[in-house]
Amino acid sequence: MTMALWCVLVAGILPVVAAGIAKWGTALDNNHPRDWANGLSGYRRRAYAAHHNAYEAFPFFAASVLAAAVTQAPQGPVNTLALVFIAARLGYLAAYITDRATLRSVLWVIGWAATLAIFTASLWAR
Repeated sequence: MTMALWCVLVAGILPVVAAGIAKWGTALDNNHPRDWANGLSGYRRRAYAAHHNAYEAFPFFAASVLAAAVTQAPQGPVNTLALVFIAARLGYLAAYITDRATLRSVLWVIGWAATLAIFTASLWAR
């Protein structure tokens, strides 16, 4: 399995990590878990928002890695870009939780650009 595909697995786990940060040490009403989130504040609320954003970023990233595999893009650059995506998303999560909005936005753009580059790697990396 390629490094890029392992990165898809990591990206799929990141939303759960963010949700775990939001939930850890709180009294969760499992009968009404979405109502529970309305009462969050501070870093927990930001972690919960990062949880949603991680789910939003995941499909395009996963599809890009699969598109690169199907089009037989050079694996080296795809692996590197997938690692850049994961690093950007981990930084994004940290920046979101610590309320660093500008850094968070920069990291979001880096992750998005890496995803675009992965998707188009078969066109430019020959």
